[in-house]
Amino acid sequence: MNTATAASLVPLLPFAAAALILLTGRRAPGFVRPLAVLPTLTAAGFAVYVAYEQGGEEPVRAATTLADPGSPAPTIELALHLDGFAVLVAVLVAVVASCVQLYSTGYLRGDTRYPSYAALVSLFTAAMLLVVYTDDLIVLLVGWEVMGICSYFLVGHYWETAAARAASLKAFLVTKLGDVPFLVGIIALAAEVDSFRISTIVSRLTSSLADVQLDHPTLIALLLLAGVAGKSAQVPLHTWLPDAMAGPTPVSALIHAATMVAAGVYVVARLLPVFTASAAALVVLALMAAATMLLSALAALVQDDVKRVLAYSTIGQLGFMAGALAVADREAAVFHLLTHGAFKALLFLAAGVLIHTAGTGSLAAMSRLRNLKQRAPDAFWTMTIGLLALAAIPPFSGFFSKEAVIAAAEHAALDDAAAGGHGAAAVPVAAGWIVLVAGLATALLTAAYAARLWLVAFHDPVGARTETVPLASAHTATSPVMTAVLWVLAIPSLLLGLAYGPLPDWLDGGSLDPTLATAATATGAALLGGAVTWIAWRRAYESDGLVDPAPALLGRLRPHAEAGFHLDAAYAAAFVRPTQAAARLVRFLDRAVIDTYVRATAAAPGWLGTLTRRAQTGNVQTYLSVLVAGSLVLGLAAVLVAAGE
Repeated sequence: MNTATAASLVPLLPFAAAALILLTGRRAPGFVRPLAVLPTLTAAGFAVYVAYEQGGEEPVRAATTLADPGSPAPTIELALHLDGFAVLVAVLVAVVASCVQLYSTGYLRGDTRYPSYAALVSLFTAAMLLVVYTDDLIVLLVGWEVMGICSYFLVGHYWETAAARAASLKAFLVTKLGDVPFLVGIIALAAEVDSFRISTIVSRLTSSLADVQLDHPTLIALLLLAGVAGKSAQVPLHTWLPDAMAGPTPVSALIHAATMVAAGVYVVARLLPVFTASAAALVVLALMAAATMLLSALAALVQDDVKRVLAYSTIGQLGFMAGALAVADREAAVFHLLTHGAFKALLFLAAGVLIHTAGTGSLAAMSRLRNLKQRAPDAFWTMTIGLLALAAIPPFSGFFSKEAVIAAAEHAALDDAAAGGHGAAAVPVAAGWIVLVAGLATALLTAAYAARLWLVAFHDPVGARTETVPLASAHTATSPVMTAVLWVLAIPSLLLGLAYGPLPDWLDGGSLDPTLATAATATGAALLGGAVTWIAWRRAYESDGLVDPAPALLGRLRPHAEAGFHLDAAYAAAFVRPTQAAARLVRFLDRAVIDTYVRATAAAPGWLGTLTRRAQTGNVQTYLSVLVAGSLVLGLAAVLVAAGE
């Protein structure tokens, strides 16, 4: 089997599984779990095979025409582009999706809507794999939008609850808000380059013999960036992601680690020459990344629900990836995307075991958890590994990838000649400094909220917690497959950082080795954040009897950070309430004006008929009386007119 054929099977297998489950899930429920797990596992095997065959060498391409509208419109093709970047991301997506499907067989055991859930997860996986492998922007857009509708249904899986219904609708609407300019940007880009093929666009913009220059690079980059901000939950379109935690925990792992939010970063990485063609676009991307990193880290530091902490963490780590792209280092961004996918999937699935053990539905409030270190030891140890990777403590995987991002920012900030190796423009020094300063500050805050989560969720200084979840409310036992998946994901969370040596060869980039100064500075910031949190945690109990150090760490800033810096309230004031007021006005006009006009138009013939019917009495005397009266009126009118003349 050649590489292109194997690659085509990778998205086709989960897509076929989704179709079969939707068709047969109700009639043959016993086949749902095998159909959910086996095709996705097989797709993961093919993805590994494709990555092995590609081996970081020359890209493998294959294409067939889907639509040829004729000149001047470019053709739309079902095209594959398999380079080292694409095949590695595909392995991440397929492996994490396989782990999620396996985990879900235990987590959603007994759920009556499991067949539709499994089908949507398979379709979600197929859509992301299509986005990863495709070389055509229109086909990519199809996968992009399929992921959006899948997220709507999966986040709203527990539709009986108002939170799930609101979260699914919010996720759909906010991401669509970015998708509209994203579509416009794709069309504008294709119109200027005369192609929807990503490889063609990149080669025409970067080749030394290139005769194509974008006429409006900043406008196109910003239009594309709007879609990326929505999909990858970057400021200001990030507010949907924390609310999406109302869905099942395995869905959160899939969205945060391997699909949906990773798609935006992936698209920017694929189209990086479009962004490096505009220094202004890179500065905007750097500012967006910096704001995302800092605001999300502060918000994560005060959340009580474990999943919301991890959600804000995802937003911040995506900000790190966007920061790497802002300084034109695709390799560092992709490296962090890979390591983040592993340890974030681990963290969410470990949180699912905590929820399952505590019996708290879909949420896990840290302030109410107790004795989970003893009751869920697998979740405790694997979450410890994941949090150390998140905090970038060596030798865990997050250390190497995060240091690669900070080293790239340092190079762009300190080297005035830092060239955008993927485009025509040099990286602005301002972008380097923005990402560097925000990255170091976020490294400290990340370690702080990771330490807080670990301390508050698993440790009770001297039995200080009084509000606890009764042991009787817990589930009987955690499925062995759930704990097995945790340990499978713990391996790359611990060891994937060792790939920083050969990885640049796959990604056709430079070295990802962190410099000694950068590593020492960032690691020192992380250790400082963890140490300060531990001290605040101990003092919070000793002075006030509290187990949460957040009030001591943020002080008066805490309520604002806990509310997400009131961005939802600002959006409600700026958009939601005016839209609702306009809707009320339209409803009033519809009922008071339009409906009144329609009803009057329908009633007028009846009124005229009634008047006419009353005039036709059949009484001759009445007719003569009316005739005489009318004659008198006409005569009087004639006399008055003559007198007036």
